[in-house]
Amino acid sequence: MPDSKAGATAINPATGQAAEAFPWLDDAGRGAALNRAVSGYRAWRALDLAARGDILRKVAAYFRANAEPFARTMTEEMGKPIVQARAEVEKCAKLFDWYADHGAPLIADEPTTIEGDKAYVSFLPIGVVLGIMPWNFPLWQIVRGAVPILFAGNGFLLKHAPNCVRSGLNVEEAFKSAGAPDGAFSVFNAHQDAIAEVIADRRIAAVTLTGSVRAGSAVASAAGKAIKKSVLELGGSDPFIVLADADLDAAVKAAVEARFQNSGQICIAAKRIIVEAPIADAFTSRFVEAVKALRIGDPMDQATYVGPMARRDLRDELHGQVERTIAEGAEILLAGGPMEGVGNFYAPTILGGVKPGMTAFKEETFGPVAAIVVAQDADEAVALANDSEFGLSGAIWSGDAARAKAMARKLETGGVFINGFAASDPRTPIGGIKHSGYGRELSHFGIREFTNAQIVWQDRR
Repeated sequence: MPDSKAGATAINPATGQAAEAFPWLDDAGRGAALNRAVSGYRAWRALDLAARGDILRKVAAYFRANAEPFARTMTEEMGKPIVQARAEVEKCAKLFDWYADHGAPLIADEPTTIEGDKAYVSFLPIGVVLGIMPWNFPLWQIVRGAVPILFAGNGFLLKHAPNCVRSGLNVEEAFKSAGAPDGAFSVFNAHQDAIAEVIADRRIAAVTLTGSVRAGSAVASAAGKAIKKSVLELGGSDPFIVLADADLDAAVKAAVEARFQNSGQICIAAKRIIVEAPIADAFTSRFVEAVKALRIGDPMDQATYVGPMARRDLRDELHGQVERTIAEGAEILLAGGPMEGVGNFYAPTILGGVKPGMTAFKEETFGPVAAIVVAQDADEAVALANDSEFGLSGAIWSGDAARAKAMARKLETGGVFINGFAASDPRTPIGGIKHSGYGRELSHFGIREFTNAQIVWQDRR
């Protein structure tokens, strides 16, 4: 396990070899880090929006100049196939550029309806935000959470996953190289046992977390006790609905990518594929054949699409979910499972006949396992989709756009993608409901989450 009492260590999931070790900060180290973050926040807040944008552009350039080492670090830390890792670096660079170019209007003063233009709302920074980030997208998750928070004038203190500390330090170095004030963005390598105390510290203004439901519950409890704002993006069991009038070839192709990209380790992955009965057999046969063709192996090989899972314990947990689902009556359409030899490889697996109450239906399966669920009609598809504790995102495939839009309003999710699959983009918000969390990242919704909406009213008599 990379998380120990001694420190954080990345274990290469393809080779099993230990990489760098980073000791946890002790009490004195945590205090110094918090002071540095506050100092960095104050200096960063003093910069105008144009200056912040210039720094973000320089960070983007640094990412592009270091794309290969950044990508290789992610592959070595959590097994991401190298081609997907390179794409992640570029996606981050584009986000920096987008906020530099488009961020200012999102937090501009907003007029009210009071006559005479004598009242407006300003969106002001609130302080240092603690960001607790996961391992599955070692750079994108940081950037997606941090950049809107930073552009609004806040500081960002990163508590990264124990197996991805080096990726976090790469981002810190990018900000340093770009001329950002020291500590405005900084890595905080603290053990999880210290997080509640850190959240309670007056130097922390708020907290954002992407992670498990259990972690989210603990963070929300600590933030609530301290009366501090929190934003949570937690687990998902996203429905991918394919109706009988869908473009079958396009839906199959999208479903494969939506389920198996990043070796299936994505919160917004298509985990429950709900297919309308008239096309269930045709969809399933094509889907199985397409998944069989995926290349699994060395994540440094450019031909690899499915790499190892990030950790051995996560692979074991996933396999346990598969075995329980089969024992509950599901059938194996593609027998994958744990692969022999070195590394945390799990071959793509497809389960058919999955029904409500089965493990793969009710739990999040965080890895290369797809669950096929058959719905008799569109109404049942919606009911099945909503029969979940999660509500992150979903997809609807149909040849009738108006019908799909009407269905979208019935889905209990934070996002719906029609004839596409879930993705995060700076132009649109991302977040969930129910046990998938609350609050939003990205777009103007995300940039305002950690601001003080201050009313300024002149000459009120």
